[in-house]
Amino acid sequence: MVLLDGPRQVGKTTLAKSMVRSSEKLVYLNYDNTTHRRQLLKMEWEGNADFLVFDELHKYPKWKSWLKGIWDTRKAGEKILVTGSSRLDVYRRGGDSLMGRYHHYRLHPFSLRELAGKFSKENTQETSLPLLNHPQDLSGMDDLMALGGFPEPLLSGSQRAWRRWGKERFERVFREDIRDTSSIKALGQLELLGQLLPSRVASPLSMQSLSEDVDTSPKTVKEWIELLRRNYYLFQVPPWHRRLERALKKESKYYLWDWSQVPEKGPRFENLIASHLLKYCHYQEDVHAFNVKLYYVRDTAKREVDFLVVWDDKPWLLVECKSTVPADAKNLNTFAERLGVKHRFIVCLASGINLEDRITGVRTMSASLFLSMLV
Repeated sequence: MVLLDGPRQVGKTTLAKSMVRSSEKLVYLNYDNTTHRRQLLKMEWEGNADFLVFDELHKYPKWKSWLKGIWDTRKAGEKILVTGSSRLDVYRRGGDSLMGRYHHYRLHPFSLRELAGKFSKENTQETSLPLLNHPQDLSGMDDLMALGGFPEPLLSGSQRAWRRWGKERFERVFREDIRDTSSIKALGQLELLGQLLPSRVASPLSMQSLSEDVDTSPKTVKEWIELLRRNYYLFQVPPWHRRLERALKKESKYYLWDWSQVPEKGPRFENLIASHLLKYCHYQEDVHAFNVKLYYVRDTAKREVDFLVVWDDKPWLLVECKSTVPADAKNLNTFAERLGVKHRFIVCLASGINLEDRITGVRTMSASLFLSMLV
């Protein structure tokens, strides 16, 4: 069976229902629905179903053992898809194991390639070598910057729809999803933390500073950040420190799954690039089982490169985000030489840029070109 998770309203249910063939009988049950919940707990649904979809099942405390029983007694050829807006892999701890019974996938917001209808299978060949597509100048960057990558606001093309959707999603994440999967009582303080975080993306996050702003301990803030990560409000990009002297080792950077909520243009652009790179890493991990991770690089001298993609524990791709073409790429080249990274990119928000330094190998290009190279 397949466990599919991702941010709320990213399109999991729509995708699940679209996968059912016309010849198959679908049973769709959502744990948030009272009637559906009763059917789930009593296991009362039509027995001749070909495709079972259980939505938000992780909110049932004993979902793992329940699902194991369903899988072990399924009929031949029956498909089972479990979706959720919280990280289903986190809930594998303790109790009966589902190991060997499922594949885990993560669904992301639209990428530029998907928005442009250019998703392909160029990166699906069986190889251990990292792959990138050939660059194409794709349209859609303005819409992604303004409306984010979530289907409803993006496809509406409306700022008013985006504002309404963003407000409703925030309330549902904090007042429904987190309430249903945790025992937090200080929801007001947690909401305040959620409101502060969009202005803190693209910089190493200080738990001490945030604890002063929301009037709680740094330990509690750290626990709340992890809770928000599990519920797909934000994601973590840790610092890479192996094989680097005086590297920053502790302070991670955090980015929002909905980058359109970041108020400043520069950090929003960096968040958009981070989201695309994370999607590339998750695609390679979930689909091809490669070990691909996203980091950033910074040392105690405050030299920094925004992103480092590591493939099978080997630094592979360095990316620096800029509004326009920078005067030099000193930090990028410094870390690239120290880490032995051949692929070096400066990604610009400005359009019409495609340059290459033949000496250092640094490629400076518009985001519309760079993002077309990713899945």
